Amino acid sequence: MTDCNAVRSLLNKKTPNRHMLIWKMAIQEYRGNRTIVHKAGKIYKNADGLGRWELDNTPYKPAYVAFEAEPQITIEGINITDIGTEFFEEVRESYKKEKNCHIFTSLIDKDCKDTSLVDSMDEVWKRSYSEGRFNFFDGIIYHRNKHSCVMKLCRILLINTILHEFHDRIYSGHLSKDRKLEKMKSCSWWPSYRKETIEYCQTCDRCQKANRSTGKKAGLMIHIKEPKSPCKVVHLERVTALPPSVDKSYNSC
Repeated sequence: MTDCNAVRSLLNKKTPNRHMLIWKMAIQEYRGNRTIVHKAGKIYKNADGLGRWELDNTPYKPAYVAFEAEPQITIEGINITDIGTEFFEEVRESYKKEKNCHIFTSLIDKDCKDTSLVDSMDEVWKRSYSEGRFNFFDGIIYHRNKHSCVMKLCRILLINTILHEFHDRIYSGHLSKDRKLEKMKSCSWWPSYRKETIEYCQTCDRCQKANRSTGKKAGLMIHIKEPKSPCKVVHLERVTALPPSVDKSYNSC
């Protein structure tokens, strides 16, 4: 018994499609001792594939279609950038001349089992290494911090290039030190990146000229004159219970 009238004529169809052929083969074994009867439904008088819920693609269903299982690949991080490949080549070359980077790559080659190499690293590197914050992919060292995984820089020329890109370029807009630090967290890392980023902003000639001190006193609240007679209108602005600022807010309150 079925609510699809087309199933009754399925066995006599000469050129069924792939899905209909599967159903035809499933029904064929019952031909001769059973009869297909159509019974109209209450809502759908002649139901079809678009008028019902899709069945799960499980092996015991007649319309089961086997698919090749795709391998499960774990994504440890996504890094999107428009920096040229030459920059990444310079980063790889700079690792060979920096002590901590060279030690870390040696630990990767030795499967991280040489404790003497770990002890020879600087304290900042040793702490980050013990916390499992370093990843090594395609010749680049990445540093993980909460939800970000960014590239490790060590050569001063490359560091200045990144600082220039995030502060002096036209699309950077000479951002404040707080907003620049937020952007730097999503791009690159080195042990003193916070200190050097703040110093770069404070020594920027254009920023100092635009934000020069005028010597004027900070704005104060104006004292409201007390009315001397009744029915006078007094304008009052009252602000209370301000919420605390979050990490990514740059309000002046």
